Amino acid sequence: MKHSKKYQDSVKLFSPQEAYEPSQAFKYVTQTAKAKFDETIEMHAKLGVDSRHADQQVRGAVVLPNGTGKKLRVLVFAKGDKATEAENAGADYVGADELVPKIQNDNWFDFDIIVATPDMMGVVGRLGKVLGPKGLMPNPKSGTVTMDVARAINDIKSGKIEYRLDKTNIIHCPIGKASFGDEKLLENFNALLGAIIKAKPSASKGTYLKSVTISATMGPGIKINPQKIEA
Repeated sequence: MKHSKKYQDSVKLFSPQEAYEPSQAFKYVTQTAKAKFDETIEMHAKLGVDSRHADQQVRGAVVLPNGTGKKLRVLVFAKGDKATEAENAGADYVGADELVPKIQNDNWFDFDIIVATPDMMGVVGRLGKVLGPKGLMPNPKSGTVTMDVARAINDIKSGKIEYRLDKTNIIHCPIGKASFGDEKLLENFNALLGAIIKAKPSASKGTYLKSVTISATMGPGIKINPQKIEA
């Protein structure tokens, strides 16, 4: 695969084979963000677990101290007082059964995350085949199935992100924009990694953090030394 000149120039800023301390890695990653748009900085953490086993799943959510730099659109499934609470809390869309055909038949996906009260999960469950593959199903572990819809909405709008293992035992998460600067990105990174470390399954044996890499949208991956990460 042939990379652009900007990408090749970015690789010259650091050693791709070396694993850096987090503070140094973030100084490099902001320098590699050379696109004309505000690039997203992403973190990729490979864990020493086996996602095929239920007792080795790693999943949760954390509010990043400096947000994500992205305005998320929140859809809430709720009725009555909880629907009103959601509207007052700033939900972008609020509804119930009437939203099912709109999503199923009209291919309506003008939202980024779904929050639902527990009593509405029977309705949301009917959309499992379309929401599941897109990673949009609400889940109690991530705080998106809750009676406290106002808090859930506020957390999401403040920069809450979900993390979960993929089939290759890697967690991929955005941690902010290049314009944040290295210090704010590092704060977000520490918050996310701290949550992932706390979520270590008891069934996990051996090295938990196998490797950690950060990169800008259009930039090369920069390795971080897992032993230098603050727990």
